[in-house]
Amino acid sequence: MTVLRTYVFLDSLQPQLASYIGSTARGFLPVPYVASLFVEISPGISINRITDVALKATKVQPAVQIVERAYGLLEVHHEDQGETRQAGHEILDFLEMEEDERLKPHIVSSQIIRSVEPYQCQLINRNRNGMMILPGQSLFILETEPAGYIIYAANEAEKAADISLVDVRPFGAFGRLYLAGPESEIDSATQAAMAAVEGLSGKEWKGKAK
Repeated sequence: MTVLRTYVFLDSLQPQLASYIGSTARGFLPVPYVASLFVEISPGISINRITDVALKATKVQPAVQIVERAYGLLEVHHEDQGETRQAGHEILDFLEMEEDERLKPHIVSSQIIRSVEPYQCQLINRNRNGMMILPGQSLFILETEPAGYIIYAANEAEKAADISLVDVRPFGAFGRLYLAGPESEIDSATQAAMAAVEGLSGKEWKGKAK
């Protein structure tokens, strides 16, 4: 049985997030402000059929396809929102599901570290794929379950505040986001990211982290 873990439409992929995907993905790389769709399912191997359905029915391009045993993740995008939405409709039809049958996201953890010390900045910067955090900046870390919803949080935070996208990991057991910037901007980004995740509808499920 296929479980629709994440289904989220991004109306306008923000510049830093688009660049991050472009620097880490191996597919057809998106540019800023295209419409993007992220779909995460279980079991992971089934994501291959989902990709096939979306590409045969529409003109979308795939940037991300991750196939793990437990979870699979797909990103598709197009400059025309209609094409991206149609890809989503085709995927849902194939799965014989409605959008509200996706799992409802939950925040696993969130924290703000203010005025980060130089040595901690160096540790973070050695392991990030995005922008660097500078000493004295504030750092916001968010974890979500299912993992794919962390992308929506990142995109909405970038819309709301002048921050640096340090790292975002939208696959695996939990999604994780690192944002850096001045204290006031991080506070605004935190509010936007948390509200984005908490505002999504979906099916309550048993296995979520406590």
